[in-house]
Amino acid sequence: MQSTFPRTFSHIGISVPDLDKAVEFYTQVLCWYLIMQPTEITEDDSAIGEMCTDVFGSGWERFSIAHLSTGDRIGVELFQFKNQSNPENNFEYWKTGVFHFSVQDPNLEELVERIIAAGGKKRMQEPRYYYPGEKPYRMIYMEDPFGNILEIYSHSYELTYSEGAY
Repeated sequence: MQSTFPRTFSHIGISVPDLDKAVEFYTQVLCWYLIMQPTEITEDDSAIGEMCTDVFGSGWERFSIAHLSTGDRIGVELFQFKNQSNPENNFEYWKTGVFHFSVQDPNLEELVERIIAAGGKKRMQEPRYYYPGEKPYRMIYMEDPFGNILEIYSHSYELTYSEGAY
């Protein structure tokens, strides 16, 4: 029998060039919880080593990982791989795959300033209203200090889209 209920979101993995700085950013600026300290994983015959070889193929050698959790219990894995590289343009939205993640904060403008102060930047000049003059639902695209794209919503996803924002 086919199940008809929507699956819940468990976690997302984000690659960063400096794990310690990323843990600091995400715990201090977004106030996420650190639930597992940064740990080095090596390519070996341990259970985790073999599992990673299944995923990455052979030759990955090592990486560091930390686990965080959002206020609504979504997991965030931060990865720093050996020979991590940062593309000049990390916003290839036209390619298949995840091109951003989103967080929610009713004080969107304050979070924007905190991200900028921590080394991030705006992808848009100012927040946009979905229903100008009608409802206060706002959003803005940002980059973390490592080039990962994040979007900030002032209100929940369900509220923003339930009446059709376009």
